Amino acid sequence: MKSMSVELRYSDEALIPLHRGLCESPALDREIILGGQSVDGVETISSFVYGSPDAYESILAEQESVLEYDLTTDENGFFVYLRQELGPQGLSMMDSLAQDTVVIVPPIEFRSDQTMRMTVVGHPDDLRAVSDSIPEGISIEILKIGDGVMTFETSISERQQDALRVAWDVGYFDVPRRNGIETVAAELDCAISTASELLRRGEAHAISQLLETDL
Repeated sequence: MKSMSVELRYSDEALIPLHRGLCESPALDREIILGGQSVDGVETISSFVYGSPDAYESILAEQESVLEYDLTTDENGFFVYLRQELGPQGLSMMDSLAQDTVVIVPPIEFRSDQTMRMTVVGHPDDLRAVSDSIPEGISIEILKIGDGVMTFETSISERQQDALRVAWDVGYFDVPRRNGIETVAAELDCAISTASELLRRGEAHAISQLLETDL
């Protein structure tokens, strides 16, 4: 049995509506799918979204395919329960993954840079079939291949990297500090609360990766 962690990069035309909204909204960072299933063309998922629940709910309200949803706020974002009809893009992706021995290992990470990351487990021939049958408009990069079952750790997002870079450039991390979070937010063209969340999550990822490397 083999595991394959991949990154799928979507063209503008291939983006599903919810992923497009995630990419376009400055108040949303990324969505981590924790589990789900698809039955008769209806997808039911549970996920966690980093960002504003109001921004996410406004996207849901515009989608006729959404059957029902429930949002529960948390310190760093909110949990989502969602049932929606799969459109042509979603059905095409499900067909690619529907190989005899293939299992998707959560989490699945939808990112604001038009990419999705996930790990699939199965026989080598079926994993190769997944890679070969990815729908048009989506490119695939294999991040890691291993024996047995594995998964990936969610990494720092592009928006978090941008926030850290801007904060560094304006002297937010200087001692003494040259500029505050208001300057960072102005440079990012977002709300102060959004800039603060991006920096806090970016710092947490960066520190955890540094400590893991040292250990």
